[in-house]
Amino acid sequence: MTLSPGISLFIPVFNEAALIQPHTRRLIDYMETLNIPYEIILGSNGSTDSTVSLATRLSAANSHIHLFHLPHRGVGAAFREGIRLARHERIVTVDMDLSIRLDFIPLAYDLLESHDMVVGSKITGTQQRKWIRTVASHAFIWLARLLLKIDFHDYSIAAKGYRRDLALIYGACIDDKTFYVTQIIYYASRDRCRIVEVPVECIDLRGSRFNLVHEGIYKFGHLFWLWMKRDRLKTEA
Repeated sequence: MTLSPGISLFIPVFNEAALIQPHTRRLIDYMETLNIPYEIILGSNGSTDSTVSLATRLSAANSHIHLFHLPHRGVGAAFREGIRLARHERIVTVDMDLSIRLDFIPLAYDLLESHDMVVGSKITGTQQRKWIRTVASHAFIWLARLLLKIDFHDYSIAAKGYRRDLALIYGACIDDKTFYVTQIIYYASRDRCRIVEVPVECIDLRGSRFNLVHEGIYKFGHLFWLWMKRDRLKTEA
């Protein structure tokens, strides 16, 4: 595949029938102001509502929009497929609720000229989120720093930028669910890739799409798993 120097926006979607049309159109309107070649990849994973049919209409009406659907829920698996399909050298992830200010997109595009990964951080920026999500995020960040020796402040899915070659290398060994960002940052840090962190503004427009208790057990459990496996991973690298 011959890649262009534009930007691929990857959006994982799960049952987003209420938002997918208005927010995708809003994103297109914004991208048209930037004068950057772009595509929007909508990665449905496990959607059971009308998300796929609505996204299919969007894709048919606009050549910038591409859709794929995976039968089972798994944002990491969707990310892996999205980067495989990406036609541009630079990939930026955003959420369908567009809770992160969109000016992160051109900023990440510029930074990916000289960096392998861009980490958009709500902690070093500003955020309007429920207190329980903020407390859980701080605890996870502190523990990741302690166990994995990685000094970043945001391991969420949205507001991340990747060079496609880096994403493909580490995408082959990531978790199928939401832990994949932590894995990529850990692997890239270990391998001394060029990572930059920038503050972003986040306003939560809705509650979490995940069960917070189950998500907490899963993420903290996988963090300890990665810590226990880190020496073997170094040997295999």
